[in-house]
Amino acid sequence: MKLPEFQTLRIEEPAPGLLVITLNRPEVRNALNTQMGRELREFFVPLKFTPGDLRCIVITGAGDKAFCSGGDLKERKGMTDEQWRLQHAIFEEAYYAVIDSAVPVIAAVNGAAYAGGCELALACDFILASAEARFALTEVTIGIMPGGGGTQNLPRAVGERRAKQIILTGAPFTAQQGYDWGMVNEVHPPAELMPAAIAIAQRIAANAPISVRQAKKSIHAGLQMDLVSGLAFEVQAYERMISTDDRHEGINSFNEKRKPNFKGR
Repeated sequence: MKLPEFQTLRIEEPAPGLLVITLNRPEVRNALNTQMGRELREFFVPLKFTPGDLRCIVITGAGDKAFCSGGDLKERKGMTDEQWRLQHAIFEEAYYAVIDSAVPVIAAVNGAAYAGGCELALACDFILASAEARFALTEVTIGIMPGGGGTQNLPRAVGERRAKQIILTGAPFTAQQGYDWGMVNEVHPPAELMPAAIAIAQRIAANAPISVRQAKKSIHAGLQMDLVSGLAFEVQAYERMISTDDRHEGINSFNEKRKPNFKGR
């Protein structure tokens, strides 16, 4: 596929259908500025309905210090209230687009993930972290609050009481603590983080893409429903696969004792 070119994001395709997006402002610990917000929004918004041949995405940060240190406060210095609101709307649209992506998104947190950086990781489907990574939602320490999904995604991951402690204190915590609390899926030595993330992404990418997208949608939507409604939604999502070529290919490959060749149709 033709890879898009951005100022603040580096896009690579280590395998067909698998992209690595690197937040590429290492000189400021990959802080989120307006341009990065625009570029994340531009990349992710179409993926809700038109994922094409894309099957899995890994997001990480450039360098070995930070995944993303949060909003670029130097850029924000001197902003009017209206400028702040307009910038934050860009960030909201970008983060919501990550959450709504039909394509699975893995956060490979290689260093500090603070404030908006932590929220970006939480917007992904799951998180792998370096043992040296640190997390925090520090917004209340500078007079604001999490506004990129943090007050909603964090309690769904760690529970209400733990989320209140994390958000109301603004205190940092380790990758291991994040793992113990259910926010981080896996913790790896720094050198092993990206190979582990790529391996999981490749395994996802090898599966039937419509099945993966429908299963993701069913999990995410079902969590917002009561059980009866969720079960009904699941069956509707399931029925999408019955008439697909990939469903036939999956059954045929099993019976023929060979690896399936899924086409996403």
